[in-house]
Amino acid sequence: MFHRERFEQEYAPMYQPQYNMGTTIWSPLASGLLTGKYNNTIPEGSRMTTPGMNWLVQRLHEWRSEGKIEKVRRLTALAEGKLECTMTQLAIAWCLLNPKVTTVLLGATKPSQLEENLGAIAVARRMTAEDLAEIEEVLANKPAPYSGYGGTGMRSMSSL
Repeated sequence: MFHRERFEQEYAPMYQPQYNMGTTIWSPLASGLLTGKYNNTIPEGSRMTTPGMNWLVQRLHEWRSEGKIEKVRRLTALAEGKLECTMTQLAIAWCLLNPKVTTVLLGATKPSQLEENLGAIAVARRMTAEDLAEIEEVLANKPAPYSGYGGTGMRSMSSL
């Protein structure tokens, strides 16, 4: 959700005929930052408390200073309120609705996380164009449309 330019602009020609390449989205939850669990503190037992994960703690500090954690808070409110889902499900559903996405890699470490992640399919099926517009408004980072060969857009809910 926060790293879009390369995928939506630079790689755009690869998704069009003659190439028609698919894509694999890895870390759709940005190493857990898009779950919302780091919005206020670093929970004990979380990935960020693991030795050697200082880089991720640094990333969290960067996100805070860039205002991204505030955006995650706003997206979490949208997820839990209007969409009746978790922030995790919203982030994955948003990826699923991108027509250029072929595969979303899930990094679950527990069965409960996998179940939650897979719940994103139902969320994606019920999300509307209005919901996507609200998400875009919060993110405020949509790259300019690709101006070369081909075009862009979000997948319709009926195609899932």
